[in-house]
Amino acid sequence: MTQTTDRPLEEPHEVDLAITGMTCASCSARIERKLGKLDGVDAVVNLATEKATVRWSGPLTVEDLLETVRRTGYGAEVLSTDAPLRATTGTATGGVPPAVAGPGPASTDTVEAHPVERAAAPSRRHQVSRQEDLRRRAVVAAVLTVPVVVLAMVPGLDVAASPWLQLVLATPVVAWAAWPFHRAAALTARHGASTMDTLVSLGVLAAYLWSLGVVLTGNAATGMSGEGSHVWFETAAVVTTFLLVGRWMEARATDRTRDALRRLLDLGAKDVAVLVTDPASGAEREERVPVDQLAVGDRFVVRPGEKVASDGVVLDGRSALDTALVTGESQPVDVAPGSEVTGGTVNTTGRLVVRTTRVGAETTLAGIARLVERAQASKAPVQRLADRVSAVFVPLVLALAALTLLGWWLASGDPARALEVAISVLVIACPCALGLATPTALLVGTGRGARLGILIKGADVLEDTRRVDTVVLDKTGTVTSGEMTLVEVVTAGRLPKDQALRAAAAVEAGSEHPVARAVLAAARSRALDLPETTDFQALPGAGARARIKDTEVLVGRADLFAEVPRELATPSAEGTTVWLGWDGRARAALTVADTVRRSSARAIRALDASGLLCYLLTGDHDRAALTVARDVGIPVGRVVADVRPQDKHAMVADLQARGRVVAMVGDGVNDAAALAQADLGIAMGSGTDVAADAADIVLLRSELPAVVDAMDLSRATLRTIRQNLGWAFGYNVAAIPLAVAGVLDPMVAGGAMALSSVLVVSNSLRLRRWSPRG
Repeated sequence: MTQTTDRPLEEPHEVDLAITGMTCASCSARIERKLGKLDGVDAVVNLATEKATVRWSGPLTVEDLLETVRRTGYGAEVLSTDAPLRATTGTATGGVPPAVAGPGPASTDTVEAHPVERAAAPSRRHQVSRQEDLRRRAVVAAVLTVPVVVLAMVPGLDVAASPWLQLVLATPVVAWAAWPFHRAAALTARHGASTMDTLVSLGVLAAYLWSLGVVLTGNAATGMSGEGSHVWFETAAVVTTFLLVGRWMEARATDRTRDALRRLLDLGAKDVAVLVTDPASGAEREERVPVDQLAVGDRFVVRPGEKVASDGVVLDGRSALDTALVTGESQPVDVAPGSEVTGGTVNTTGRLVVRTTRVGAETTLAGIARLVERAQASKAPVQRLADRVSAVFVPLVLALAALTLLGWWLASGDPARALEVAISVLVIACPCALGLATPTALLVGTGRGARLGILIKGADVLEDTRRVDTVVLDKTGTVTSGEMTLVEVVTAGRLPKDQALRAAAAVEAGSEHPVARAVLAAARSRALDLPETTDFQALPGAGARARIKDTEVLVGRADLFAEVPRELATPSAEGTTVWLGWDGRARAALTVADTVRRSSARAIRALDASGLLCYLLTGDHDRAALTVARDVGIPVGRVVADVRPQDKHAMVADLQARGRVVAMVGDGVNDAAALAQADLGIAMGSGTDVAADAADIVLLRSELPAVVDAMDLSRATLRTIRQNLGWAFGYNVAAIPLAVAGVLDPMVAGGAMALSSVLVVSNSLRLRRWSPRG
């Protein structure tokens, strides 16, 4: 591992911490507040993921942050960081490089890198152990609680020893099974704070200690109507059991929300067949090694049915790759020498030899995982409101419970009844559902999006999708394929079209121009044999010439020829036309065009149906833009052509100035400024890294319907969050007055509170079944 120094750094840094000991929204809010009080620190703590993402600048070290969390009463462990740790032991704690940890300058003191998959391991192990502990406590509590309830409530069992039997059975429930609540309450109380566990612990202990005092003084009543003071052992035991079962179900359910990310990380190959050269014989052989031993520049073999081990470029072989696992694209993608391939995709047919270009944390799959984790760690404005409410809620409830106890005692003169009502207030008020409402929905929604090739960068994006009313679409590479395709061949006289295409492709084979590549690709797709050429010469800005047998053949602009027959002069197809001819006469006209994606019209109809205004924006000329707009159903009045990159930015700003909330969809460097300016930037997966960096949502599919899916999924996730928060707030608002009025028994209150949290998590899990429309 790399040794670190304790020198101050002024550059901005970021670290992900695994937090242990959190049980409710008050816990996460409290840690946020403590970290936020440090100079230059911005922290986001997520209850559902049990992670904190901390960004800061200044002389602080990661150890300072860890110590702050620990002093607050919680455990902390580094998951990934781009900042140095204090060298207190001579060795740095593990982390990952800036490429994994996110934005921030590289440092020579950065802790040693390891695969991104390890980042989830500590939290995963903690979650499993916590689940098992809660399950064990819940089972023991349930076994002991049943006879306590029977003894307390079943007529005929009101024997003299009943209170003592209840004491014996309830004591392990209160002292051992409920220990997580007591421990959390004590830790926060030691720091002068309170959480939802404070309410639970006080409620359970109040019922138990009151009953213990009654039994020890010999004043316990036997049966429901016996003389003496009633004991509340069954209340303490039942509330503990209900809450433990609820916490266990929460832990199980929230762990399921992480499955999408874990499955995403598991998509990669585990080992790979690397081509190595025998130093003695010079012969090549395959050597299967673990994928983490793969290095940039290595060549590896992918057989049919195997996963591509890492990002790379095909050196040899042709095949079709199933990219659905990574991009959500349903159609296999053909690859040939020179094609770029993505790790995690599946080879369907031929044998491929691939040269590695990116490994480990730099791969596309690792990048997807980082984006998803960042989104899951962020918070929407609605969640920040919930955190603020939960931070002040517990002290208010404690005060309300104390007033309720005093009021009922004075009004009824019955301290037992007053205590029962006060306990109900404490238990029913626990807003655990409030703390789970947003993070669980966000976890499931972003995880489902990642499986479909939709990367949502943060929770704020969900709010933006709800407000969007205008969508600006870049033409090239977004509505169209972005690649030139031969769309028409027109010949003069009796020259067959295939013969004209053969001759044009033979000449163009020596050129790298996009038009030349389109003509050559068309000839190859029709399996045409190309004649041999000699004396190739490129004519910059005009075309190319080459000799086929004894004839000099020209391909290019019309003014290369002395004569252009009337039937070739004005091709009917839209696009870029080149002419083929010899001996000074044009013999054929070949038109290539950037073709509209077959799915674009359907996607734009879906956006229209959602009430969104669609604009088409392009740097192309008017005629090409209007043709594309007509094909996909965008009105002429919403087409803007001949625009430069700065014009795209200005158009988005102008729409915003007119009160529109704009989503910009693009894929190129020239779209980056507009993507950043837009209220919601959506980058197509076929585009550039610059566009992806500027966008709020990145689509790994190149088809426009992915935009519709992204908008729909974002809105469905936000709708789920609002449903969860509505239930959580509504539940507490309605239940607390009932508890104060004495309508709710403490046992019913405990069951209702546990059910509330489970209901919120279960509602979030419905997003796992979300599917794109149509």
